[in-house]
Amino acid sequence: MQWAEICQSYPDQWLIIEALQAHTTANNRRLLDKIAIIERCQDGMAAMQSYRRMHLRYPTREFYFAHTSRKKLDIHERQWAGIRGGWNTLTSMILPNMCYAATLLRQSKVLFHSSHEERSAL
Repeated sequence: MQWAEICQSYPDQWLIIEALQAHTTANNRRLLDKIAIIERCQDGMAAMQSYRRMHLRYPTREFYFAHTSRKKLDIHERQWAGIRGGWNTLTSMILPNMCYAATLLRQSKVLFHSSHEERSAL
């Protein structure tokens, strides 16, 4: 499914989604070409907890949580050095004021994703 179809089918809901097919553009935007709905959640905190549980259980899969009030998924991918060394990938939403997603979760509807898998496999 595409994001527009999901928003139409699941209006005003928090969802855990998985990118079945995705690619990164030259300007480090992550575009989700094919999306599967994994779970519907009651609120943002439940979505965040479910996302975390799914990510820990299946670390190589590309999960996100998002609210369907968002017209577009704006996902930015950037490289960062991990605590244990090496490069990890952090994919997160570009927020206008660059606040942390956990803080904004209480105030608005946000999307957040992090992954420790190597993106070179894509």
